[in-house]
Amino acid sequence: MTSAIPLSFPDITDAEIQAVVRTLRSGRLSIGQEQEEFERLVALRAHRSYGIAVNSGTSALHLTLLALGIGPGDEVITPAFSFVASANCVEYVGAKPVFVDCDPRTLNMKTSEVDRKITEKTKAIIGVEVFGNPSGMDQLAALSTKYEIPLIEDACEALGGRVGNEPVGAFGRIAVFGFYPNKQITTGEGGMIVTDDDHIADICRSLRNHGRPSETMEAGSGMGSWLDHQQLGFNYRMSEIAAALGVAQMRRLDELIDARQTIAEAYTRRLMGNPELIIPSVEPNTHMSWFVYVVRLSDHFTPDDRDEIIAGLRRHELGTSNYFPPIPLMNYYRRKYGFGVDDFPIAHSVGGRTIALPFFSRMTEREVDLVCQTLELMMTRVRFVRD
Repeated sequence: MTSAIPLSFPDITDAEIQAVVRTLRSGRLSIGQEQEEFERLVALRAHRSYGIAVNSGTSALHLTLLALGIGPGDEVITPAFSFVASANCVEYVGAKPVFVDCDPRTLNMKTSEVDRKITEKTKAIIGVEVFGNPSGMDQLAALSTKYEIPLIEDACEALGGRVGNEPVGAFGRIAVFGFYPNKQITTGEGGMIVTDDDHIADICRSLRNHGRPSETMEAGSGMGSWLDHQQLGFNYRMSEIAAALGVAQMRRLDELIDARQTIAEAYTRRLMGNPELIIPSVEPNTHMSWFVYVVRLSDHFTPDDRDEIIAGLRRHELGTSNYFPPIPLMNYYRRKYGFGVDDFPIAHSVGGRTIALPFFSRMTEREVDLVCQTLELMMTRVRFVRD
């Protein structure tokens, strides 16, 4: 059943459609000018020298770990509360994810806990800006400098945000973005690596394209022909069609961010007086680029209550979801590492009470009000039935 108000919906205009059509008519559908322009625009926004477009944010994160030489025997610090890809990519390269619980306010990793878990085996820190909130990324960057451990800024949910005057994507040695249809901008499927390190950039360009020498490597070092593969690589390229869509979306980025900000503010005004809800907060000196709008139920509600409320919202044709279950408590990680609910108490508590509400740039105030009315009705119903 299609929801009357979906959880998310991409903001596509005639500009994006025309860009894609022009690309289709050009006959150049891979490795062309659209990719180069998209890479330039994203790198420019992140105050970085290089952009490397790939087919997903997950691919971007996977390649950054490979480019840093991370593998078996190494440890990578990563959030317990995040989308699963931030841990899966560590597993892809044979390293061990070391999970850190989240701050109950920002939902990002606690810097003090990251500090505590650094060992001689720690080869990288993956700092995720959960739900688009960049709070604490400057602290993680300082910590990585102190210990000389690379910080990978996982900005897949945060394009366009800032900490002070520093844009999201500017922290750490490498940053990655994702462009799934529910993100601030979309390429359908797609991702981007940004960095100032020319060596890392060259490795990632090669790895995304079956291990062929990148254009820079081939021209500068005589590493062989186009079909002389220098290393084991992947087919992680972004198509020209996706890149053309990305270019058109990047040219509207500020408009899209502002529209999402307006919807977030409408939700906040409507729900801030409800004592049974914890609404998202933005820390001082940060500008949040809203990916989703996720509320949390108070401790008076159980995870089963939350699931019943979500089911009720869906019965009323409102798209909702439970963002995110803690990664260490997912079946794969629980079986492999033996984690229990007491190992990450904040992530466990938060993950059992989150509700992602419908959120996209073209929502109306009337739709926001309908979602809020229905949410509060379902909360009242659950409390009534339970008590």
